[in-house]
This record gives sequence, structure tokens and C-alpha cells, in this order.
Amino acid sequence: MRDALRGEHRIDADTLLTRLNAVRRFLDTTDGYLPDERLVTAHTLVERAGSRLALSRDHTVVALAGSTGSGKSSLFNALARLDLSPVGVRRPTTGVAHACVWGPLAGATKLLDWIGVLPRHRFVRESALDADDESALHGLILLDLPDFDSVQRSHRLEVDRLLGLVDLVVWVVDPQKYADRVVHESYLRQFRRHRDVTVVVLNQVDRLPPAELPRVLADLRRLLDTDGLDGVPLLATAAVDQAAIGELRATLERTVAGRQAALRRLSGDVDTVVAGLTELVAAEPGAGEVDRESRRTLAAALGDVAGVPAVAGATEEAYRHRAAGATGWPVVRGWRRLRPDPLRRLHLTGAAPAEEESESLVAATSVPDPTATQRSAVGLAVRAVAERAGTGLPAPWPAAVTAAARSRQADLPDALDRTVAGTDLGLGRQPVWWRLVGGLQWLVTLTALAGLLWLVAGYALRALGLPPPDNPTVGVVPLPTLLLLGGLLAGVLVAVLVKPVIRWAAGRAGRRARKRLDAAVAGVGEEYVVTPVQEVLSCYAQARTALAEAAARN
Repeated sequence: MRDALRGEHRIDADTLLTRLNAVRRFLDTTDGYLPDERLVTAHTLVERAGSRLALSRDHTVVALAGSTGSGKSSLFNALARLDLSPVGVRRPTTGVAHACVWGPLAGATKLLDWIGVLPRHRFVRESALDADDESALHGLILLDLPDFDSVQRSHRLEVDRLLGLVDLVVWVVDPQKYADRVVHESYLRQFRRHRDVTVVVLNQVDRLPPAELPRVLADLRRLLDTDGLDGVPLLATAAVDQAAIGELRATLERTVAGRQAALRRLSGDVDTVVAGLTELVAAEPGAGEVDRESRRTLAAALGDVAGVPAVAGATEEAYRHRAAGATGWPVVRGWRRLRPDPLRRLHLTGAAPAEEESESLVAATSVPDPTATQRSAVGLAVRAVAERAGTGLPAPWPAAVTAAARSRQADLPDALDRTVAGTDLGLGRQPVWWRLVGGLQWLVTLTALAGLLWLVAGYALRALGLPPPDNPTVGVVPLPTLLLLGGLLAGVLVAVLVKPVIRWAAGRAGRRARKRLDAAVAGVGEEYVVTPVQEVLSCYAQARTALAEAAARN
């Protein structure tokens, strides 16, 4: 007899609940990433397990399953010691299940409602004449299932449904059809992970010569081992003799007393589901990742589409334009202001938006539209991110990674435009040296203006016939002339000396703007492409962990 049916290797209810919760977490984590058809069995398990554990744990549901003529209905009646289920080679009632309950029916009513046994097919195995003869089976719900080889498809579907709900299955075969291919391939072989709650009965052994029984049992054991049911109890019974069903009855008594069949059945269901899902998370969690090279390629492609080189160049030109306006000769500054600012032509200010200005209010830029080649480069970069991240992951995760990478691709143009418009290019404040040089230019300009006015005043006095004032001289040069010429020459000299400084500072400003734009655009790539991919990879790792917890029986 198998250890599990002797009461050993007990299933802890809390451990089983932990495993079921792990399956539930797996389903929650993979929702939207895996095809629904791959998760039907897991969803069914979670639903059925929750319902079964919420119902009576003091009852054990045992089903007698077999083909037409195997004698399972006769065996059902013999175990109940009452004629409850119709008997015949071709029963007219094979489409429904009959149930016999040992003990009060009240505690089993909700369980039978959940299983789907109609009230008129429920019987109570309790009589005053029994005294305590049946007490060892109190809590047993014995089902006589329809024939699984019925010619009516609805009957076979009903058998399949009930086999998914019961706690323990007693497969009843007869000496003539015990090797039937349908029995082994379609049913017995599917229960190889439910060996703890499976019993095989060779019924009608009274029809075999005594010398043939050991040979038939040995052949049946060989077939069961081939089906993966090695160690499953194999009993010989004959419904016509109560003594011949004693071993089966004793097995049922031990099963009922152990109150473990329901937990073992659900534990086997979890094993089956986990085995079916394992291939979906077979690779190590670190097999897929978004590498630095993929990030750099993506950022470069997005930078080209966003017009980062053009904006950085415009920033450099704008710096020169504004610096020249702030440090140039005041007389020609107004003329310079008539020239358009390179950044403002792109609807950019070069400064960070005001704090109260929301992202949705940032004005659209006039950065040149990307070329078809640049747009194609973005598509290739996004695909490269997905392919590298999905490498090594089992199907269908690579497809989920690709879908995640492309999920927000249509939003990239607007996001890039907002990012470029909202990036601080470092031109929000005038450098201090601009003010110093500008002040110096005003000083020399005013000096030249003072000399000019002084000279004009002298000419005016002479023109009026008035004696001109004595002009002091510096050496041989009159002071007014020196002020005028010195101011003009100093202004030109300052402009000449400042020009290379402006060129160097403008190049530095352009590189700084390029660096900031590259960082901002890379952030868009992270948010719109990399982050969705990493979410899928994170879900994969969580799903793998959850399934490992579901597989742990201890």
C-alpha cells in the first residue's frame, strides 16, 4: 500500500495555502504578458482550490471511475451495501453521478452542490440497524461517475469535470479491458502527478481462474508503471463478495480517517500546474537586461530625432549673439538687436521654464522635422533594446518585451519636443564678465562722447565769435581730442580682445547645452522605452520567484 494512503507524508494546510497564493501571485504578475490559453489551468486551480478549501474539510470525496461494463456501479452498491446506483452493461443513467454519504447529509450538502450532484441522486448511508458498523467511513462521499467511454460526448465531458473536483479517484477496470488504450492514455497517464490520491482496482476477479489472477495483476502493474503510476495501490475486487472488497474498504477507511485526500489532491494539482508553467520561466532572471550599449544607441537616435545637434549649435550661436550684444560698442548694439536670436527662431529661450509652468503649457519648438532615416534609426534602436533585453528569455516573454518597448513609441515625438523646450540650456542669466565688459564699453563710449561734446562746444563758441576756453593738453594732443580718439580706440580694442573669449565661451556653452540635452533625451528614452522593458523583466523575475515558491512542498 502506498505511504500516502497509510497516512504518512502529511500535507500541511498552511504550506498548501502558501503554494496556492504563490500561483495566484504568478498569475497576477504575468497578467497581460502571457497568453490566456497558457494560464487557463492555473486560473482553474486557484478558483477550484479556493472553493474546495472553503467547504467541508471533514468530508472526503472519492469517485469510482471506469468504463462501461467494468462493474463500478456494482462495486458502488457493494460498498454502500445498498442498491443505490442502476446496474447494467449499458446504463440509461450514465450521464449523471450518484453520491452516497456516510454520516449526516447536512455537512456534505454544500460540497455536493459545488460538485454538481443533483439532490435526487444523493443518498445517505445511515441506518439504525448499522449501529457502529459504518462509523469508520463517516465523512466519506462516494461517487459513482458516468462511464468515460460512453458513446455520448456529454457523458465524457461530465466525467472530465467531476475528475477535476474529487479528492481521490478509484479507477475500476475489468479483466477484459484493463489494457484498453483509452483508459491509460486519456486518463490514467494524466494522473501521474496525483499518485497520492489514485487507487486502481481490478474488478470482477471472480471471473478469472485463480491461476490467471497473478499474471493479470502483474501485467496491469507493468502498464501502470509505464503510465508513471508506479507505487499506486492495485487491488483485486469482486462486487459479488463482501470479503473480496475488504481491502478496498479498508483503504477508504484509512483515507477518510486521515483527512488528507483533499489536501493531497490540491497539492497534486499545484504540482501539475507548476510543471506546465515551468517552461515559461525557465531562464535565469538575469538572462535578459537592458545593457549600456543599447541605452547609448537609443539615446543617440533619439537625440538626432529631437534635433539636439541643431539646438546645441543654435545655443552656441545665441551665446555669441547675446554676448556681442552685451559686450559690444553701445552705439551699434541697437543694430545688433535687429538680428534674430538663433534660439528664439526655434521658439527656445535657453532658460528653464518657470516653476509654475506646467509641462503641458511648454510651447512647441520649431526644431526641424526629423528625416525618414532618423525616424528609422529610432525604430531600429527600440527594436535593438527589446531584442537584447529579451535574449535568452523563454517564449512568449521576448514578444512581451518587444511590445513593452514599442508601447509608447508613438508618444516619443511630443515627449522629445517638450523635453527640448523645457531643458535649461544655461543661457538664463548673463555672466558677470558680460556686465563688466559692457560697463567698460559704456565707460569708454562716454569718454569718447565727452571728448566729442567738448570739441563741438569749442567749435560752436568759435562760430559765435566767442573766445574758446583753453583746452588742456596731454603732451601735444588736446585733451578733448584725446578723450574722443582714446574712447573710440579703447572701444575697438576691447571688442577685439573680447571676441576670442566670446568664441571660446560660446563653444563651451554649446557643449554644455549638448550635454544637458543628451541627458534629457536619454531620460525620455529611459521613461518611454527602457522602463516599460524593465517592468516586464521585473515581472519575469517575480513570476519565476512565485513559481519556485509554488513548487516548494516543504
